[in-house]
Amino acid sequence: MQVIIFDNAQQVAENAANWVAELINNKANPVLGLATGSTPISLYQQLVNKYKSGELSFKNTTSFNLDEYLGIDANNVQSYRHFMNKNLFDHVDIDKNKTFLPTCNQGENPREQGLAYEEKIKKATGIDLQILGIGANGHIGFNEPTSSLASRTRIKTLSQQTLNDNARLFDTNEFQPALAMTMGIATILDARYVLLMATGQNKAKAVKDMVAGSLSAMCPASALQMHENAIILLDKAAASDLDNQEYYHWANSQNIKINEEFGLYHNY
Repeated sequence: MQVIIFDNAQQVAENAANWVAELINNKANPVLGLATGSTPISLYQQLVNKYKSGELSFKNTTSFNLDEYLGIDANNVQSYRHFMNKNLFDHVDIDKNKTFLPTCNQGENPREQGLAYEEKIKKATGIDLQILGIGANGHIGFNEPTSSLASRTRIKTLSQQTLNDNARLFDTNEFQPALAMTMGIATILDARYVLLMATGQNKAKAVKDMVAGSLSAMCPASALQMHENAIILLDKAAASDLDNQEYYHWANSQNIKINEEFGLYHNY
């Protein structure tokens, strides 16, 4: 893992946006893996700003989202389709016909829908850069603790902690789904690069378990230890439980020097 620690959440978002911009500007038909939740919102704001200033065009970009609530209508304000439209798609020039979410509507076979989603990703030649957040219990996507590290797109039952954490987004009498379709851990690991953003003290333990803990299904994000190109962007609060922070700062400074000296770039 390449662990990069910033002073604050704004710097995390700005740096993540630069990674995305590099991909879009240097590949003819970039494929993005996208995430929802509170952490990526600031990233999407940065990307919208870059589009409006003429730095980016999404017209050749294809996207695949990590997850979607089971059986929810795309027009529902709680759907992740609505979230993506509101925070990114409606504000840039992306072709919405090339933006995909792992949906499973009433009457559809969830296993068949999962396999179909995997096939769509393959036909797009795979995901170049997968954006991730991390749950307080270590989940990535909706791969909750005990998820198989070899899992593919499927239905998952959300943990009580995840339901509690997300309850703030629902009104008191509003239905909160307990099931979702999600990319599997193996699907995420197939991406050429993964870029995980974590901010806030409430993510500190999960970050430590991911970076320095054992490889375990009890912390699904720990599977990123096996990825060849995993970039972990943290603010000081999310990194606060990590030991050897001096090393991470030093290693990042050395990476910057090497990249500048040899003109290295990311092999998307």
